Amino acid sequence: MRFFISADIEGVTGINNWDETNKSHPDYAEFRKQMTREVLAACEGALAAGAKEIVIKDAHDSGRNIIASELPREAQLIRSWSRHPYSMVWGIEEGFDAAAFIGYHSPSASGDNPLSHTMSSNLVSEMQLNGELCSEFLLHAIVARSHQVPVVFCSGDAGLCKRVKANDPLIETVSTNRGVGNATWAIHPDLAVEKIRAGVEKALHKDLKQYVLKIPQHFILDVRYTRHASAYRSSHYPGAKLLSPTTVRFECDSILDVMRYILFCV
Repeated sequence: MRFFISADIEGVTGINNWDETNKSHPDYAEFRKQMTREVLAACEGALAAGAKEIVIKDAHDSGRNIIASELPREAQLIRSWSRHPYSMVWGIEEGFDAAAFIGYHSPSASGDNPLSHTMSSNLVSEMQLNGELCSEFLLHAIVARSHQVPVVFCSGDAGLCKRVKANDPLIETVSTNRGVGNATWAIHPDLAVEKIRAGVEKALHKDLKQYVLKIPQHFILDVRYTRHASAYRSSHYPGAKLLSPTTVRFECDSILDVMRYILFCV
Protein backbone atom coordinates (compact mmCIF):
# COMPACT_ATOMS: atom_id res chain seq x y z
CA MET A 1 0.00 0.00 0.00
CA ARG A 2 1.20 3.51 -0.92
CA PHE A 3 -0.02 6.24 1.41
CA PHE A 4 0.11 10.02 1.02
CA ILE A 5 0.02 12.55 3.87
CA SER A 6 -0.42 16.32 3.59
CA ALA A 7 0.34 18.17 6.82
CA ASP A 8 -0.53 21.69 7.92
CA ILE A 9 -0.16 23.31 11.35
CA GLU A 10 -3.17 25.55 12.08
CA GLY A 11 -5.23 22.49 13.00
CA VAL A 12 -2.58 20.91 15.22
CA THR A 13 -3.62 20.23 18.80
CA GLY A 14 -3.67 23.29 21.05
CA ILE A 15 -2.54 25.87 18.51
CA ASN A 16 -4.17 29.28 18.94
CA ASN A 17 -2.07 32.19 17.68
CA TRP A 18 -0.23 33.08 14.45
CA ASP A 19 2.98 33.43 16.49
CA GLU A 20 2.83 29.68 17.14
CA THR A 21 2.92 28.99 13.37
CA ASN A 22 5.87 31.27 12.63
CA LYS A 23 9.45 29.96 12.49
CA SER A 24 10.78 33.28 13.80
CA HIS A 25 8.78 33.11 17.04
CA PRO A 26 9.92 31.08 20.09
CA ASP A 27 6.46 29.49 20.54
CA TYR A 28 6.81 27.82 17.13
CA ALA A 29 9.15 25.07 18.38
CA GLU A 30 6.45 23.48 20.54
CA PHE A 31 3.93 23.28 17.72
CA ARG A 32 6.48 22.18 15.14
CA LYS A 33 7.15 19.27 17.50
CA GLN A 34 3.44 18.51 17.87
CA MET A 35 2.93 18.72 14.10
CA THR A 36 5.69 16.15 13.70
CA ARG A 37 4.19 13.91 16.39
CA GLU A 38 0.79 13.96 14.69
CA VAL A 39 2.32 13.14 11.30
CA LEU A 40 4.30 10.33 12.92
CA ALA A 41 1.09 8.99 14.45
CA ALA A 42 -0.54 8.94 11.00
CA CYS A 43 2.48 7.06 9.64
CA GLU A 44 2.28 4.51 12.44
CA GLY A 45 -1.42 3.96 11.80
CA ALA A 46 -0.75 3.47 8.10
CA LEU A 47 2.08 1.05 8.73
CA ALA A 48 -0.11 -0.97 11.09
CA ALA A 49 -2.69 -1.18 8.29
CA GLY A 50 -0.11 -2.50 5.82
CA ALA A 51 1.44 0.56 4.17
CA LYS A 52 4.83 -0.08 2.61
CA GLU A 53 5.55 3.43 1.30
CA ILE A 54 4.52 6.77 2.79
CA VAL A 55 5.02 10.14 1.07
CA ILE A 56 4.54 13.25 3.22
CA LYS A 57 4.08 16.79 1.93
CA ASP A 58 5.08 19.39 4.52
CA ALA A 59 2.38 21.90 3.59
CA HIS A 60 2.68 24.75 6.08
CA ASP A 61 4.21 28.13 5.23
CA SER A 62 7.88 27.49 4.36
CA GLY A 63 7.25 23.77 3.91
CA ARG A 64 10.14 23.20 6.32
CA ASN A 65 8.49 22.27 9.59
CA ILE A 66 8.40 18.51 10.08
CA ILE A 67 11.40 17.00 11.86
CA ALA A 68 12.49 14.33 9.38
CA SER A 69 14.63 12.33 11.81
CA GLU A 70 11.54 11.52 13.91
CA LEU A 71 9.69 9.87 11.03
CA PRO A 72 9.77 6.13 10.26
CA ARG A 73 12.20 4.78 7.67
CA GLU A 74 9.33 4.05 5.27
CA ALA A 75 8.52 7.76 5.03
CA GLN A 76 9.65 10.14 2.28
CA LEU A 77 9.36 13.86 3.00
CA ILE A 78 8.65 16.64 0.48
CA ARG A 79 9.89 19.96 1.84
CA SER A 80 9.42 23.52 0.59
CA TRP A 81 7.45 24.38 -2.58
CA SER A 82 7.87 23.35 -6.20
CA ARG A 83 5.36 26.09 -7.22
CA HIS A 84 3.22 23.45 -8.92
CA PRO A 85 -0.53 24.27 -8.81
CA TYR A 86 -1.21 21.21 -6.64
CA SER A 87 0.39 23.11 -3.77
CA MET A 88 -0.33 21.28 -0.49
CA VAL A 89 -0.67 17.87 -2.19
CA TRP A 90 2.07 18.22 -4.77
CA GLY A 91 3.53 14.75 -5.27
CA ILE A 92 0.20 12.96 -5.31
CA GLU A 93 -0.48 10.80 -8.37
CA GLU A 94 -2.26 7.71 -9.58
CA GLY A 95 -0.91 4.70 -7.73
CA PHE A 96 -1.40 5.94 -4.19
CA ASP A 97 -4.01 3.86 -2.41
CA ALA A 98 -5.18 6.56 0.01
CA ALA A 99 -4.36 9.93 1.54
CA ALA A 100 -4.68 11.66 4.91
CA PHE A 101 -4.66 15.33 5.87
CA ILE A 102 -3.12 16.21 9.23
CA GLY A 103 -3.38 19.53 11.09
CA TYR A 104 -5.87 21.09 8.68
CA HIS A 105 -8.18 23.98 9.63
CA SER A 106 -11.47 25.71 8.90
CA PRO A 107 -11.82 28.02 5.89
CA SER A 108 -11.81 31.79 5.59
CA ALA A 109 -15.05 33.46 6.73
CA SER A 110 -15.78 30.69 9.25
CA GLY A 111 -15.70 31.19 13.01
CA ASP A 112 -14.43 27.73 13.91
CA ASN A 113 -10.75 28.47 14.43
CA PRO A 114 -8.95 31.72 15.35
CA LEU A 115 -6.57 30.88 12.49
CA SER A 116 -9.26 30.10 9.89
CA HIS A 117 -8.11 30.93 6.36
CA THR A 118 -8.03 29.55 2.82
CA MET A 119 -4.65 29.60 1.08
CA SER A 120 -3.83 33.17 2.20
CA SER A 121 -4.75 34.82 5.47
CA ASN A 122 -3.62 38.19 4.07
CA LEU A 123 -5.24 38.28 0.62
CA VAL A 124 -8.47 36.30 0.97
CA SER A 125 -11.40 37.08 3.24
CA GLU A 126 -13.69 34.42 1.75
CA MET A 127 -13.52 31.71 -0.90
CA GLN A 128 -16.43 29.68 -2.21
CA LEU A 129 -16.39 26.72 -4.56
CA ASN A 130 -19.71 25.99 -6.27
CA GLY A 131 -21.49 27.95 -3.56
CA GLU A 132 -19.81 26.15 -0.66
CA LEU A 133 -17.44 27.86 1.75
CA CYS A 134 -14.13 26.50 0.52
CA SER A 135 -11.45 25.06 2.77
CA GLU A 136 -7.94 23.98 1.90
CA PHE A 137 -9.14 20.45 2.67
CA LEU A 138 -11.88 20.63 0.03
CA LEU A 139 -9.57 21.96 -2.70
CA HIS A 140 -6.84 19.41 -2.13
CA ALA A 141 -9.19 16.47 -1.51
CA ILE A 142 -10.69 17.09 -4.97
CA VAL A 143 -7.16 17.17 -6.41
CA ALA A 144 -6.43 13.81 -4.77
CA ARG A 145 -9.70 12.34 -5.98
CA SER A 146 -8.99 13.52 -9.54
CA HIS A 147 -6.03 11.11 -9.41
CA GLN A 148 -8.23 8.29 -8.09
CA VAL A 149 -6.79 8.67 -4.58
CA PRO A 150 -9.42 8.68 -1.81
CA VAL A 151 -8.87 10.91 1.21
CA VAL A 152 -9.67 8.62 4.14
CA PHE A 153 -8.65 10.65 7.19
CA CYS A 154 -8.47 14.24 8.40
CA SER A 155 -7.43 15.80 11.70
CA GLY A 156 -7.98 19.42 12.64
CA ASP A 157 -10.44 21.74 14.33
CA ALA A 158 -13.99 20.63 15.06
CA GLY A 159 -15.54 22.94 12.47
CA LEU A 160 -13.45 21.48 9.68
CA CYS A 161 -14.14 17.91 10.79
CA LYS A 162 -17.87 18.62 10.56
CA ARG A 163 -17.43 19.93 6.99
CA VAL A 164 -15.33 16.90 6.04
CA LYS A 165 -18.00 14.50 7.29
CA ALA A 166 -20.64 16.40 5.32
CA ASN A 167 -18.65 15.77 2.12
CA ASP A 168 -18.01 12.09 2.86
CA PRO A 169 -19.32 10.47 6.08
CA LEU A 170 -16.88 7.56 5.69
CA ILE A 171 -13.81 9.74 6.24
CA GLU A 172 -12.37 9.23 9.72
CA THR A 173 -11.72 12.49 11.56
CA VAL A 174 -10.05 13.56 14.78
CA SER A 175 -11.08 16.90 16.25
CA THR A 176 -8.05 18.43 17.97
CA ASN A 177 -9.42 21.89 18.82
CA ARG A 178 -12.71 23.72 19.08
CA GLY A 179 -12.53 27.42 18.24
CA VAL A 180 -14.65 29.93 20.15
CA GLY A 181 -14.05 33.55 19.16
CA ASN A 182 -10.33 34.07 19.56
CA ALA A 183 -9.97 31.10 21.92
CA THR A 184 -9.34 27.40 21.35
CA TRP A 185 -10.43 24.49 23.50
CA ALA A 186 -8.14 21.53 22.83
CA ILE A 187 -7.76 17.90 23.79
CA HIS A 188 -4.46 16.73 25.32
CA PRO A 189 -1.63 16.46 22.76
CA ASP A 190 -0.91 12.84 23.73
CA LEU A 191 -4.56 11.92 23.30
CA ALA A 192 -4.59 13.54 19.86
CA VAL A 193 -1.61 11.42 18.84
CA GLU A 194 -3.34 8.25 20.04
CA LYS A 195 -6.56 9.13 18.24
CA ILE A 196 -4.78 9.98 14.97
CA ARG A 197 -2.84 6.72 14.99
CA ALA A 198 -6.00 4.68 15.64
CA GLY A 199 -8.10 6.72 13.20
CA VAL A 200 -5.73 6.27 10.27
CA GLU A 201 -5.47 2.54 10.88
CA LYS A 202 -9.26 2.24 11.10
CA ALA A 203 -9.73 4.28 7.91
CA LEU A 204 -7.33 2.09 5.93
CA HIS A 205 -9.05 -1.11 7.03
CA LYS A 206 -12.26 0.03 5.31
CA ASP A 207 -13.07 -0.74 1.69
CA LEU A 208 -11.23 2.13 0.00
CA LYS A 209 -13.57 1.97 -2.99
CA GLN A 210 -16.46 3.13 -0.82
CA TYR A 211 -15.14 6.66 -0.25
CA VAL A 212 -17.49 8.90 -2.20
CA LEU A 213 -16.08 12.44 -2.48
CA LYS A 214 -17.32 13.50 -5.90
CA ILE A 215 -15.55 15.69 -8.44
CA PRO A 216 -17.83 18.38 -9.90
CA GLN A 217 -18.00 18.56 -13.68
CA HIS A 218 -17.92 22.36 -13.54
CA PHE A 219 -16.29 24.70 -11.01
CA ILE A 220 -17.36 28.19 -10.00
CA LEU A 221 -14.71 29.73 -7.77
CA ASP A 222 -15.62 33.00 -6.05
CA VAL A 223 -12.79 34.75 -4.20
CA ARG A 224 -13.45 37.78 -2.02
CA TYR A 225 -10.19 39.64 -1.49
CA THR A 226 -9.30 41.77 1.51
CA ARG A 227 -8.27 44.63 -0.81
CA HIS A 228 -10.05 45.86 -3.91
CA ALA A 229 -6.74 46.33 -5.76
CA SER A 230 -6.00 42.60 -5.40
CA ALA A 231 -9.40 41.75 -6.86
CA TYR A 232 -8.90 44.14 -9.77
CA ARG A 233 -5.51 42.64 -10.58
CA SER A 234 -6.83 39.06 -10.39
CA SER A 235 -9.81 39.88 -12.59
CA HIS A 236 -7.38 40.08 -15.54
CA TYR A 237 -6.52 36.38 -15.23
CA PRO A 238 -7.90 34.58 -18.33
CA GLY A 239 -11.49 33.53 -17.67
CA ALA A 240 -11.91 35.61 -14.51
CA LYS A 241 -14.35 38.46 -14.04
CA LEU A 242 -14.96 41.09 -11.39
CA LEU A 243 -18.27 40.61 -9.55
CA SER A 244 -17.77 43.48 -7.11
CA PRO A 245 -14.86 45.73 -6.11
CA THR A 246 -13.49 42.90 -3.93
CA THR A 247 -14.87 39.68 -5.49
CA VAL A 248 -13.64 37.78 -8.54
CA ARG A 249 -15.34 34.79 -10.18
CA PHE A 250 -13.44 32.16 -12.15
CA GLU A 251 -15.23 29.32 -13.95
CA CYS A 252 -13.69 26.19 -15.46
CA ASP A 253 -14.17 22.45 -15.89
CA SER A 254 -10.98 21.19 -14.22
CA ILE A 255 -9.66 21.25 -10.65
CA LEU A 256 -6.20 21.80 -12.14
CA ASP A 257 -7.46 25.06 -13.66
CA VAL A 258 -8.91 26.06 -10.27
CA MET A 259 -5.56 25.43 -8.66
CA ARG A 260 -3.77 27.36 -11.42
CA TYR A 261 -5.95 30.40 -10.72
CA ILE A 262 -5.15 30.12 -7.01
CA LEU A 263 -1.43 29.75 -7.73
CA PHE A 264 -1.29 32.98 -9.73
CA CYS A 265 -4.02 35.04 -8.06
CA VAL A 266 -3.92 34.04 -4.38
